[in-house]
Order: sequence, then structure tokens, then C-alpha cells
Amino acid sequence: VQLQASGGGLVQAGGSLRLSCAASGSIFSINAMGWYRQAPGKQRELVAGINNGGSTNYADSVKGRFTISRENTKKTVYLEMNSLKPEDTAVYYCRITIYGEDYWGKGTQVTVSS
Repeated sequence: VQLQASGGGLVQAGGSLRLSCAASGSIFSINAMGWYRQAPGKQRELVAGINNGGSTNYADSVKGRFTISRENTKKTVYLEMNSLKPEDTAVYYCRITIYGEDYWGKGTQVTVSS
């Protein structure tokens, strides 16, 4: 199983970005999918998650600004990020869970300038 994340970049505060993470390999069904981020000097934290029933959860810091979604036929999870703030600057990682086993993408850099 491999994960390929894309969509990161440099954006001004107040701007938007859309991250995508596509899974490939021998995958029959993906349970949970999620996005995490890690800023310099900080621990990796959950940003948003979505299960195979479509239920979502978000970090308090991104509620109302970020939206997670998934497209099962494409084995892809998305993170729509709006009203970005400098404190959203981090490397963003996607994670999927298949039958209790976690797989991580390599990360994509998001930089928000003030």
C-alpha cells in the first residue's frame, strides 16, 4: 500500500488550498482516513478524520475552516482548507487504516504567509 499526497504549497493568510491523498496497491476496503500535521518543534497532531461511514471529526483549531472528504472509488481522501492562517503552516500527512493497520503518506508542505 502506498499513499501519494499532493496539493501543498505557499499561500497568503486567508487563502485556500486543497490537499489530496491517493492510495494504491492491493486494497479491498479502507476503514478510516485522516490528515495530520506537524509544525517545526511540535508533535504531530490530528487535523481531521473520516470513517468509512462518512462521519468526520476535526481539531478545534480547524473547525469551520477545513473540510475532509473521501472518494472511495478513487481510494482518495481530500482536505479542503479555507481561511488559512500562519499557524496552519506545517507538513501535512495523510493516514489510512485498513483492517487495523495504519499507512502513512510522506507528507506535503503547507506554508501560510502573513
